[in-house]
Amino acid sequence: MKKYSEKQSTYGSCRLSVAPMMDWTDRHCRVFHRQISRHALLYTEMVTAPAVVHGKRAQLLDFSPAEHPVALQLGGSDPAELAEATRIAADWGYDEINLNCGCPSDRVQSGAFGAVLMKTPDLVARCANAMIAASPVEVTVKCRIGVDDQVPEEVLPDFLRQVSAAGVRRFTIHARKAWLQGLSPKDNREIPPLDYPLVHAMKAEFPDLHLSINGGIATLAEAEAQLAAGMDGVMIGRAAYHQPMEVLGGADAAIWGEGAPADPFAVAEAMKPYIAQHLASGGRLHQITRHMLGLFHGRPGARGWRRVLSEGATREGAGLALYEAALAEVARPA
Repeated sequence: MKKYSEKQSTYGSCRLSVAPMMDWTDRHCRVFHRQISRHALLYTEMVTAPAVVHGKRAQLLDFSPAEHPVALQLGGSDPAELAEATRIAADWGYDEINLNCGCPSDRVQSGAFGAVLMKTPDLVARCANAMIAASPVEVTVKCRIGVDDQVPEEVLPDFLRQVSAAGVRRFTIHARKAWLQGLSPKDNREIPPLDYPLVHAMKAEFPDLHLSINGGIATLAEAEAQLAAGMDGVMIGRAAYHQPMEVLGGADAAIWGEGAPADPFAVAEAMKPYIAQHLASGGRLHQITRHMLGLFHGRPGARGWRRVLSEGATREGAGLALYEAALAEVARPA
């Protein structure tokens, strides 16, 4: 079985991670989140293996060195193609490669990957084994507890058993079923009931595996409670995006015991050089600031910050002057 050194592994950082979210966790979002937490593991949006093999690789895979530790999530179901995508991605220097076995969207189903792979753990095992053979860094899996009429108490342990036998040592488990017909991706994040006890039971049954829990966790305090209950890691999605300071701002101090809670004004200042560089290279302001609307969530002036950026950042020529105007809307502490 392939072993990874501590330097090659993201075990420490994945005590808290930000979930891969399509159209949200792009490179600009990840740079922003990195200003808030030095340690949390950040994931890319899912990128399909065929796109990496045949598409515009730089556009799909480029990222800033400031984002580390950062993991690439791949989607696919062909072992050889996933292995080739993993080999290609290795040149970009990601800290981890993750296989998506949890997304229930129609696009993913039509490609026979994502959550539908919960039905074929033997295929997932072959995919993972091929990826591991091609990867200089750890290969991990994100999955559901089951799909459709599967019985999670039967399906999930069998899935973990087969895929871990192929060499995967770390899994992130979304503690909900996915319904492949009749529910939208949004509904699949909210309607199927959460089953945290089952995920906790998997940690007890597979103590040597590194298991992170995902789904419905909305605060740093809830994440800390999951870690205290024995989980190895916690993944948070939309809450980390919409209220980044509440989730990530105190994470380094609370989870890793390092540093003071982040200050949103310091984060806003830290983003200015990155924004300036992006604008100078022909980028648009809103490509970055659309991810920052929740920075001052709950503070006086937060509405003005959101309004100025939402209304102005998409306009031709919008730049740091508009950004400063948005920042002036927020009341600074006395």
